[in-house]
Amino acid sequence: MSQFFQIHPDNPQLRLIKQAVQIIDQGGVVAVPTDSCYALVCHLDDKEAVMRLRRIRGVDEKHHLTLLCRDLSEIALYAKVDNRQYRLLKAATPGPYTMILEATKEVPRRLSHPQRKTIGLRVPENKIIHALIHELGQPLLATTLILPDESEPLTDAEQIRQKLEKLVDLVIDGGACSLSPTTVIDMTHDTLELVRQGRGDASLFGL
Repeated sequence: MSQFFQIHPDNPQLRLIKQAVQIIDQGGVVAVPTDSCYALVCHLDDKEAVMRLRRIRGVDEKHHLTLLCRDLSEIALYAKVDNRQYRLLKAATPGPYTMILEATKEVPRRLSHPQRKTIGLRVPENKIIHALIHELGQPLLATTLILPDESEPLTDAEQIRQKLEKLVDLVIDGGACSLSPTTVIDMTHDTLELVRQGRGDASLFGL
């Protein structure tokens, strides 16, 4: 049975943040609110937790997972970013955008796309996520919380609790989230590609 924390979206309780990070450190998979919709997160270095996350989501290793980062400097540690990409990232972060970039050696090989060696990265605008990342001391590995037999993301913590109470270790209730996932931009080529139109305005990237 999963645990259930109600965490204030504007003033996250440090005691609960510390408990949540302890669960993540111990291999837990956690449902968390973001500035788009809810997401599943786990420790990026925990192979078993990553496998569980993929199974719950119903995706294989070719599906891009995303690193939730604190800021641009942390993105640059895990992805190769040139000057043009940096300018675009600076304009779009923090916010509801996921960028596909070439992974650096800091990213465990099993997390990047097996052929392309790419990874999704983003800087969310959500105080609960930032508190978790700060306490953990590194990015969280994440994927949008859309169940295998559904087309829409889950946005209500109580509903998530009912559906996933035997699959995840913790559900964090931080209030209702958007129905829209992030906008996904592939930045690995000379021409940017809109992979998924979501909550973020793609015109920021000229798309």
